[in-house]
Amino acid sequence: MCRFNRLLTRFAMIGAVAVSLSACEGMNITGPDTFDRPNDKWQQRDKQASVFGDGGLSFGGKEEKRQGQGGTGIGVNAYLWRATLDTVSFMPLASADPFGGVVLTDWHSASESPNERYKLNVYILGQSLRADGIRVAAFRQVKNATNEWQAVSVDPKAVTDIENAILTRARQLRTESMTQ
Repeated sequence: MCRFNRLLTRFAMIGAVAVSLSACEGMNITGPDTFDRPNDKWQQRDKQASVFGDGGLSFGGKEEKRQGQGGTGIGVNAYLWRATLDTVSFMPLASADPFGGVVLTDWHSASESPNERYKLNVYILGQSLRADGIRVAAFRQVKNATNEWQAVSVDPKAVTDIENAILTRARQLRTESMTQ
């Protein structure tokens, strides 16, 4: 029993020391040793963006890598995001999540065909502007003889055309931003 108490005491002391030392990390110490050193690799590493703030664990790499990808504060490619909103702007939006990259529209009937309505779910799959970076799910309903909406299949070419329209608009936005 005495040996167990000593072991428990040692673990408690080690834990207390570790907690005390970790509390010192956030201290902002200024003094003669805080000047900039141009060739100090540790100081340069500390300036990198990271998950836990400046100098913390960095899983995403340097900011310079993401410059050409249209990265903003959102979790998906900014050009694809803006192009998606522009392309489906004629439909009412049900939900738009810029961090998850999901745009859901509500049902929309064109004035030329009031007995037919469409709904789109657009998924932006990453932070790069690529053809496989976007997926569209389209739904179509028509009114039947009893005046109820009935689901019917959507032509796969229509889905591809919507994806291509979004990609084309995203490329236009990227080109416009590069020429400015």
